[in-house]
Amino acid sequence: MTQPDYAALAAAAIAARERAYAPYSQFYVGAAALTASGKIFLGGNIENAAYPMTVCAERVAIFSAYAAGEREIVALAVVTPTDDVASPCGACRQVIFELAPRSAVLLLNLRGLRRLVTPQDLLPFGFGPTQIAEALSR
Repeated sequence: MTQPDYAALAAAAIAARERAYAPYSQFYVGAAALTASGKIFLGGNIENAAYPMTVCAERVAIFSAYAAGEREIVALAVVTPTDDVASPCGACRQVIFELAPRSAVLLLNLRGLRRLVTPQDLLPFGFGPTQIAEALSR
């Protein structure tokens, strides 16, 4: 597989941000998940008046890919309206760690600041299927 086109992935995440629904926080986030087949799935955060029902952009993009039958996420871009790049929340870190474990994660802001990390950088000592399998094998 070739190197992901991070500029195109960042542009897709920025476009996805325009579709976000954040009437309460006004904190619009966009994400784009690139799969091994070359497809890009977009996600914007979707808020709800019952705040626990809110879903982050990263999860929307990854879940959309999985719902379409794509199981290998090779890269994920997440754009936030912050001065520095912002790291995904804990729930998103867990989802990225489990559902996109070998992906490159591009964190960026609207001014062009970028940081490329791995799921393991985001969630060191993460818990996932490997740990469950180890526990069940004992």
